[in-house]
Amino acid sequence: MTAVPEARCGPGSSPVVGVQGEVPAADRASGRSKRGYSCNVHPVSAFPGHGGGIVSTSYDHCGYLGTVFPGAAIARDPGVEVVDASDPHRLRKSTTLTAPALQAGTWETLKVNTPRKLLVGTGVPFLFGAGLISVYDVSDCARPRLLNHVAGTPKAPLPITSHEGGFSPDGRTYWTSGLGPGLLTAVDLSVPARPRVIWQGLTGLEAHGFGISQDGSTLYLSHNFGGISIYDIRQVTERKAHPNVPLRGRLTWNDAGWATQHSVPVDYGDQRVLFTPTEGGSGGVKVIDATDPRRPRLINTIKLAINLPENQDRGVASTSGGGIFGYESHYCAADRPRNPTALACGWTSSGVRVFDVRDPLHVKEIAYYVPPARPASPLTAWNSPHVMSAVIGVPVMSAPSILDSLRKGRFDPAQARSRRNGILLSDLSTDGCFSPPEWRGNRLYVSCADNGFQVIELTNDVYRAPADQQSTVGS
Repeated sequence: MTAVPEARCGPGSSPVVGVQGEVPAADRASGRSKRGYSCNVHPVSAFPGHGGGIVSTSYDHCGYLGTVFPGAAIARDPGVEVVDASDPHRLRKSTTLTAPALQAGTWETLKVNTPRKLLVGTGVPFLFGAGLISVYDVSDCARPRLLNHVAGTPKAPLPITSHEGGFSPDGRTYWTSGLGPGLLTAVDLSVPARPRVIWQGLTGLEAHGFGISQDGSTLYLSHNFGGISIYDIRQVTERKAHPNVPLRGRLTWNDAGWATQHSVPVDYGDQRVLFTPTEGGSGGVKVIDATDPRRPRLINTIKLAINLPENQDRGVASTSGGGIFGYESHYCAADRPRNPTALACGWTSSGVRVFDVRDPLHVKEIAYYVPPARPASPLTAWNSPHVMSAVIGVPVMSAPSILDSLRKGRFDPAQARSRRNGILLSDLSTDGCFSPPEWRGNRLYVSCADNGFQVIELTNDVYRAPADQQSTVGS
């Protein structure tokens, strides 16, 4: 029930005046939030594109922007946009990836594996997807090459369901988890052109995001309702015939933050620690000691002040006009998998938050970046979940005309107004940062819903990149 110590903002900062993590209602109403906020962060550049999807990813000097259905399938330039950041001060689009799975909406499945130089996404039209998977070679990151032209396409769909997806660290296995009916699936990518299912298990409501240990032996699966389950996946990793995936341990909680998002496994010496964000409330990031997988235990929680019960009314008041999500953690990334020094998180309307985690029991905030509110319409930002959730929220009679406008390249904002609920698509008083920030020295590649792909730089010596920095987000 306490917040982490606030960042001390140095020269060049433009901090929020108010409660830690909040974008005050007065700033939203006055337009101040359109200029954004920063604390020990310098925004280098941005490429809005058609929006940042829900979870985007990157490899080398390139960013890959996630997609949201139906805009990703019917708009003028459908698919995953590839952003070339070889000159971080001048971002440019190099191409669009148009495989069926990517046009169907990638939700939280678009991931990169660095050792194998592979990009994978599955088709998730709305919350739940089945059958479609796309595998790209990103050796030339600005010009990815589609590898699977049959398996995982409408010609030969795979027996998978998905909402989330991610790699085992060695890149030989891509895992999918689907909210319903709760299938966890291992897809073999030994031959990337021919993905095939090699194991599948029914986990029920334990089917949100996950994290995998660096040795590929353990999978930490998020519950949809407050908790994690720990599975031994060595027989899949080792490609045993008829593999068994036993449950080794489980931890649950019932405080705020009902949907466990994913886990970032890191090691402090011999201690295994999980940073586990929660969404759908104010649960923050759980810090879990998983050294003994049979007895995982909660040892800390990372929260901002706006997540505390005494600030609940402020949080509700200031987010009421900014979309369906508020001040909640979503996806995080550590700067390295062993003895990490920093954790960066997409914290939805609170922007990107950066924490000193050298001691997981005493975490403190060192920097933040809240991107400027960027009013948008589905004509240009059809891969923004902000915009597309507003399209879903308009009256049924209006939705077809809006989608038709997307096809024809015309949009009238008046069509987006609902007499019932007052929604206007261009009235978005903050952005939403859902993706994991990805480490590049003292720079971060960041993707947010409306501002798209961004490069930001940590300043004022609040962070020094370790020589062996390797983000855990690759899996």
